[in-house]
Amino acid sequence: MKIKVGPSILACDFANLEAEIKRAKDAGADFLHVDVMDGHFVPNITIGPGVVAAIRKKTDLPIHAHLMIERPEDYIESFAKAGSDIISFHVEALGKTRNTRLKKANNIIKKIKKFNRRPAIALNPATPLAEIKGLLEKLDWVLIMSVNPGFGGQDFIPAVLEKIFELRNIYGGDIEVDGGINDITGKECVRKGANILAAGTYVFRASDMKEAIRRLKDDE
Repeated sequence: MKIKVGPSILACDFANLEAEIKRAKDAGADFLHVDVMDGHFVPNITIGPGVVAAIRKKTDLPIHAHLMIERPEDYIESFAKAGSDIISFHVEALGKTRNTRLKKANNIIKKIKKFNRRPAIALNPATPLAEIKGLLEKLDWVLIMSVNPGFGGQDFIPAVLEKIFELRNIYGGDIEVDGGINDITGKECVRKGANILAAGTYVFRASDMKEAIRRLKDDE
């Protein structure tokens, strides 16, 4: 299985963003993982579509906009037009009842597809797969969080490994894992069925970024 790696720019040097993007591409990145946080859904604030648009002008790497925000339906168009190739949103942000969440998720997926972008859905560590089983055939990508979203540099939560395994047994699309990924936890995720790894601190803070990405892609 070919493993793809998306460096999470949350861990990069934002004062030298263009150089960091180029460094990631030269090191073998397959895409850029862009964490969008609003200070409401998660207790942190990061960036918006303006930064995505700026990144788009500086690279041809695919951009995954990971929306950790409330009311993601209101921002799909702006992130699509900014140049995002993949747009993920959190099922937990869509309401208090499962029926409400499913209805909103279906509408968001349709909206993402309308802009010819790849729709993805994200699950927090404690959220069961049952929340999205009715949506899987409409998704290109599922993002499994292996930390509680909000901040980079957290430790990997091993309990998500069984969720990855269970998902792979019922889903043939791309499975990305995000949070606490390094050459050890990344391999554990791949063994359970993930084929995409988002990594921030491990990649951007490595003494040799190219070697760090190579280790993530090495499935031996």
